[in-house]
Amino acid sequence: MVEGLAALVRHPEFKRGSRDMLGITLGISAWGLVTGVAMVKSGLGVGLSLLMSLVVFAGSSQLASLPLLASGAPLWVLWATAFCVNLRFVIFSAQWRLYFEPLPRAQRLFIGYFAADLNYVAFLKRFPDLKPDPANQLPYFWGGVATNWVAWQAPAIAGILLADTIPTTWGLGFAGVLALLGLSYSLLKDRNTWVSGAVAGCAAVAAYALPLRLNILVAIAAAVAVGLLMEKWLPPPTPAAGGRSA
Repeated sequence: MVEGLAALVRHPEFKRGSRDMLGITLGISAWGLVTGVAMVKSGLGVGLSLLMSLVVFAGSSQLASLPLLASGAPLWVLWATAFCVNLRFVIFSAQWRLYFEPLPRAQRLFIGYFAADLNYVAFLKRFPDLKPDPANQLPYFWGGVATNWVAWQAPAIAGILLADTIPTTWGLGFAGVLALLGLSYSLLKDRNTWVSGAVAGCAAVAAYALPLRLNILVAIAAAVAVGLLMEKWLPPPTPAAGGRSA
């Protein structure tokens, strides 16, 4: 097992995956720091906050559930909220399944725990073709995960331990949003992706009033539907045959 882990870390794609995530770790870290502070200031003790950070590993659902915890909401409301906020990961996992289907189910379930928004975007940018290649895709995935997990957990734990000295009015969480926007922008490379991105933004704003952040799911579903329709009915233009000869 140790030899297998060492070989994974030495793989060129592992290093590339880690390197691709380095540019956005500042935003991830700021988001993690704010989440750590928010957990303690919402009334959770240090021990429970640490446990939640390590077990849940989903900033949006953590932040969504904290006001409910503070208000003493029933447990089923907490579960329903976290489930709805994280529904987008069902879509992410369905996409990742096309790449990792040859792997054993237990390994795919383990991979699912580390699924994250920015890892998903970076992975699709690196491997746009839906073709399984675990020998290269798996090391790239784990390289990105290693950087992302540390960049999230270390500041989150620092925020938990130093919650009394870090004011929530700093607004550091917005840095995480900017990181996601910047990486998403890099994926807008043709007509279909630009239109799908615009539809996602409009749908998210139009459905903002929905409870439990369901507007995120609406935006993803709308973008996927529009993208599939455009691929079917409006294929990208092909280069003209022939060309100038030297």
